[in-house]
Amino acid sequence: MKREQVIERVQDAQDNLARRSGMGAAITQMLGDNPGHDPNSTESDPAGERRGDHDLNEIGMRPPPPLVPAAVLVPLVSRADGFTILLTERAADMRAHAGQISFPGGRIDPEDVSPEHAALREAHEEIGMPHASAEIIGRLDTYEVRTGFAVTPVVGLIEPGFEMVYEPGEVADVFELPLSFILDPANHERHNRLIRGKRRYFYVLPFEERYIWGATAGMLINLYEVLTGQKARWR
Repeated sequence: MKREQVIERVQDAQDNLARRSGMGAAITQMLGDNPGHDPNSTESDPAGERRGDHDLNEIGMRPPPPLVPAAVLVPLVSRADGFTILLTERAADMRAHAGQISFPGGRIDPEDVSPEHAALREAHEEIGMPHASAEIIGRLDTYEVRTGFAVTPVVGLIEPGFEMVYEPGEVADVFELPLSFILDPANHERHNRLIRGKRRYFYVLPFEERYIWGATAGMLINLYEVLTGQKARWR
């Protein structure tokens, strides 16, 4: 895809997200005094912008509030033969999601003025990416993680060439996934596991020896829908 197409489609999705969020906030206010309101209900979220680990599963699997605000950077790297997506492999000894494929990011700290600020700060801390290397073009849908986080994916166009410096306590490796791989629905798979006695379904994007699943795969599926205008399978 061309740079102008990517920017236009992400920004259009951002505008739609803002409108949907406004609708959801109004309905949430109306339901606020209802003691029987189910937090797993989608009534306060009419357009479904709150994606999450509960996607593809039965109703009732959304994580209970309150959720911890977090942000990740979805880095689209401009290469001569097209865009790639920069991803990290988490360190094997991390307490949560060890060894998994992820975007640079983490929880939003009190000093962060916005999710964009948090995503850029985390990218600098984790892989040494200077803030000036990223052009922020919009957000994807908020993604709820089963471990209790509400993640804002921030899309940025990245100029390559900066010196990559890993934070050894968090990052084991960094690699680039061709955007064209994500845009081909033949590469989207749905797997399942038995977790605490319940069958859970989730997206998987197997790339070479990498197993991309969970929240990262879910956010990449969101990016696919934004850039192609197509609804992903199983949603």
